[in-house]
Amino acid sequence: MQESNITSVTDFILLGFQSLQRFKAIFLFILLVMYSMTLCGNLLIITLVSYSKNLQTPMYLFLTQLSTSDIMLTTTIVPNMLHNIVNEVGTISFVGCITQFYFFAATECSECLLLTVMSYDRYLAICNPLRYNCIMDSALCIQLIIISWLISFTLVLIDTVTLALLHFCGHQMIDHFYCDFPPLLELSCSDTSVLQLEAIFIGFPVVILPFILIIVSYLYIIQAILRLSSFTEQQKAFSTCSSHLIIVSFFYTALFCIYVLPTRGQSRSISKVFSLFYTVVTPLINPIIYSLRNKDMKKAFEKYSCKIAL
Repeated sequence: MQESNITSVTDFILLGFQSLQRFKAIFLFILLVMYSMTLCGNLLIITLVSYSKNLQTPMYLFLTQLSTSDIMLTTTIVPNMLHNIVNEVGTISFVGCITQFYFFAATECSECLLLTVMSYDRYLAICNPLRYNCIMDSALCIQLIIISWLISFTLVLIDTVTLALLHFCGHQMIDHFYCDFPPLLELSCSDTSVLQLEAIFIGFPVVILPFILIIVSYLYIIQAILRLSSFTEQQKAFSTCSSHLIIVSFFYTALFCIYVLPTRGQSRSISKVFSLFYTVVTPLINPIIYSLRNKDMKKAFEKYSCKIAL
């Protein structure tokens, strides 16, 4: 009898930020500006690294992949969110919802792995400078990039397929602005314990383990910097990894606030704010930090600007 009462869900309703409907025009404008700046900033980094021979090093090659991940992440979420704000309540098909979740989760996992690869690159550059060029050659760089993307999209696909096979019943309203894992589980009338356990097993190699490796890498990096006799040398060594460290801090702080901290007593509005920072603000911060704090990037931009002007 229970099986006969289960109706097949064909679409979901994303409630989004209903409390901000009075400020819809302002909110829409801010999101549109931030999305445009995110695209321009990350595309600029990719263009500058491709154009400038001085930037064609492993660190900047990994940075272009991080920018690609940021573009994919924000494009997966923001355009649909802008459409929903205009229409006050947005409808998304079941297939569209599952697809959005897949690309969102895959790009986030790839970002975790790419940040880990970048921390390993900084570890080699600071702790083993004499062997750096020998170890971190172009072949290893390409292998690390391919492995990062391949692991992310393969493991998340397993979770996504299991999620798509769940039965959804009752109301179809998702009190969020995109299709995320916890809100979808709340709508399911199936037993989700296996899926939650599966998510933990998948999350360990793409989220938890990378975070541990980043922490360990920076412990060795800090030790190596403190051993330097000159303060100038210490400052120069730290400057090569400070931008990456800031981005890691922003990324994992937002990640833990959404998925690790207990949600009991946490209002849905607060959860949405954390998610907004995670999916919209962080991809915008990354190119700003690397542009403003990096002298090589500034020089490349000046040369590229002069070439365009001529």
